[in-house]
Amino acid sequence: MAVARLLLTISALISVISLQFVYGGIICENLPVEVCAFSVSSSGARCVLEKSILSDSNVQYECQTSEIVAENLKELIETEECMNACGVERMTVGMSTDSIAERGFTNKLCSPRCYNNCPNIIDLYFNLAAGEGVYLPRLCEAHRSGNRRMMSEFGSFAAAPTTIGFGDITVSPASAPSPVSS
Repeated sequence: MAVARLLLTISALISVISLQFVYGGIICENLPVEVCAFSVSSSGARCVLEKSILSDSNVQYECQTSEIVAENLKELIETEECMNACGVERMTVGMSTDSIAERGFTNKLCSPRCYNNCPNIIDLYFNLAAGEGVYLPRLCEAHRSGNRRMMSEFGSFAAAPTTIGFGDITVSPASAPSPVSS
């Protein structure tokens, strides 16, 4: 199963490289669905994987351009290393703060391996969290320290996660957080 997934991802990345050569850049709608989530187009817009249920009850996935712009990032397909380090999945549909409420995910997101080496994913979740009134560096500090008092400040955030779908809102990029010390 893992080998098949790796081969599928490699095949999708080869397709992306071919598309870049032919079209001169990344256009979300031209990306294979296997590499859509956490990608950034040539214009700097984030790509978002959308899911539709067809009239025959089959599921269809499409890569779309979102209205959310990545700060200082263009033409990026996220690496497997960052996907694994940050605990995100290639077939993530939409953009959501739901996962931030999960301690296991937040531990991976806030780990030095992710936080210091994966600016694309950190920028995305920094802005998603900011849209909920949460400052990601403070949330990460609370998780790393295990400070229950600090973590309780984020309780209302965890209780009411929000999904950002295609075209719903535009999140203005905020200043990227500072690296975490190991």
